[in-house]
Amino acid sequence: MTAAGLAPVRAAFLRIDGVPLHVRTEGEGPVCVLTGGLGSSWFDWDLVVPFLAPYRTVVRFDRPGYGLSAPEPATGRPAPTAAGEAGRIRAVLDALGLREPCTLAGHSLAGFHVEAFARLHPERAAGLVLVDGSVEPAPRPLPAPGLRDLAVRGAAGAATALAVPYLFGPAARRLTARLTTVRREDLAPPDLVRHCYRTGRALRALLRENARYLDVAAELDGLRRTRALPEGLPVTVLAADDGLRSRRTEAWLAEQRELAALLGADFRTTAPAGHLVMFDRPDAVASAILDTH
Repeated sequence: MTAAGLAPVRAAFLRIDGVPLHVRTEGEGPVCVLTGGLGSSWFDWDLVVPFLAPYRTVVRFDRPGYGLSAPEPATGRPAPTAAGEAGRIRAVLDALGLREPCTLAGHSLAGFHVEAFARLHPERAAGLVLVDGSVEPAPRPLPAPGLRDLAVRGAAGAATALAVPYLFGPAARRLTARLTTVRREDLAPPDLVRHCYRTGRALRALLRENARYLDVAAELDGLRRTRALPEGLPVTVLAADDGLRSRRTEAWLAEQRELAALLGADFRTTAPAGHLVMFDRPDAVASAILDTH
């Protein structure tokens, strides 16, 4: 144990499906997995982890191209899918030797991933927390997925050749964080933001996931009809409330309530908080996780 009373951080690169992924574990106790939304890196959970580590073994990892993880090969790999991301989470846990049921917290887009995990690997799920999770009622996949993936790969390659990520990536990341928190600031370490968001690999990963968003939503919608969640699985939907009482806020909270009703989940709101809830209310995120399992 460290002087602060917490187990030391264990960082490693694990080769998962041929791609070196950056994985961090810390704390002790039952396992929980934290996975971020579109364009997120491991450090977006930094403020949440101190609340969890005294009671949980916390696992974070960067999907290919994000954070410190290597990108997927330029060709020959399928575009992101819900089943593929669920399988990636399981492979990370297996590589760490953590095979007991765990709680999974997914932010935004990653809410799709952790729900798919619970439906496809029910014996490995002890609880779910959807942190301001993505919601898509009756989604339909877009046509020509292969061509779309090829197009976004090409766009990312062209932008990288023109040094667009190097010149504008960190600034775009900081602007996005400011717009999605009530704090209106990016609390991530500036040196890590520069290191991780000046790369073409991060841009390519973001564009590929964004291009497949509706496809993944439709895939999960199909799983909801064919693969039930484990009986008695505790599920929490934690929705961000910015406190503005605008039409946009009320509509978003209504969608989150509907998601909770669909999943038979406990519905919570936290305010004031923007979409990047982990920055505005890390205590509320941690409480939802600890209360779930």
